[in-house]
Amino acid sequence: MRVDGIPTRTLWWENGVIRMIDQPKLPHRFVIVELPTWRETAVAIRDMTVRGAGAIGATGALGVAQAAVEAPEREFHTFVTAAANTLRSTRPTAQNLFAGIDYVLRAIEAEGDDIALAREAAVAAGNAFCDDDAESCRRIGELGAPIVTARPRVSTHCNAGWLAFVDWGSALSPIYAAARGGAMPFVFVDETRPRQQGSQLTAWELGQEGIAHAIIADNATGHYLKAGDIDMVIVGSDRIAANGDVANKIGTYTSALAARAAGVPFYVAAPTTTIASHTPTGADIPIEERSPDEVLYVWGWSDDGRFIRVRTAPASSTAKNPAFDVTPAELVTAIITERGIVPATVEGIRSVARG
Repeated sequence: MRVDGIPTRTLWWENGVIRMIDQPKLPHRFVIVELPTWRETAVAIRDMTVRGAGAIGATGALGVAQAAVEAPEREFHTFVTAAANTLRSTRPTAQNLFAGIDYVLRAIEAEGDDIALAREAAVAAGNAFCDDDAESCRRIGELGAPIVTARPRVSTHCNAGWLAFVDWGSALSPIYAAARGGAMPFVFVDETRPRQQGSQLTAWELGQEGIAHAIIADNATGHYLKAGDIDMVIVGSDRIAANGDVANKIGTYTSALAARAAGVPFYVAAPTTTIASHTPTGADIPIEERSPDEVLYVWGWSDDGRFIRVRTAPASSTAKNPAFDVTPAELVTAIITERGIVPATVEGIRSVARG
């Protein structure tokens, strides 16, 4: 994808250092941060310097590669295993994180006790996982573009664009592909409280691509669906259970219910690395509970150029902050993957799931 017309990925490996876009600085500042060690990489995942299922997965994969490069030879496997466990614990919901970590660990294990080859294999596997993420998302765009072309007024939730993956994105990829193919989609961008990934990230991405859009309050989506102003809803996913239930950013379930009531198709776009075949249903998906401060405070740029935090709630109030909810499979029209568009059923998921 492009930033000011320049092709750019969300993150990449450079001589042992992970370089990535500092997402909390957007849309007002475009900053590249450097993560020279796996420990700093783990912190970046936990504090959401990087966020989005695919981007987290790629970062986890490269984090294990960093650990393999850093590990002392005599304690190589113990060191890498401990690092992988720490990386795995940073975010509990997104399946892509575990897929990326396990992908690199398998490459390391395949080299046995040849440490030099294991280090090389880890770096190669980390980069391969990133490339696979980008290509899968490009393919999602290719397959999903005809749906957007036919239904060009689109509602989204959170950010499932290229910032949430290595490139292209999931839910936004069909929109980008349709626009580049000559269609003129219009996107209703849910602001996505409490971290505002829609208004801060999705809107910024769409602006970079020159795609018409409007930011709306999360609780305005139902209004526009009922009024007939939205032709389809398309969202991403952080984990898809074996039965087709979908975990995504909190508020997705509400949009799905409103879409069903309005008779509007509700699509989920995700690479198959998001599918968790070992998770039977949505009830088995762990839901991350984040800090109440994300609800009680907002961050933003002041007129004098300072990035500041402001409390918006009474000092005596507490808050609850689930990061995700689960949309039941029966509310999902179809799931757009790089391997095909399938129904949100056991059979549909099984037909595209990896391994």
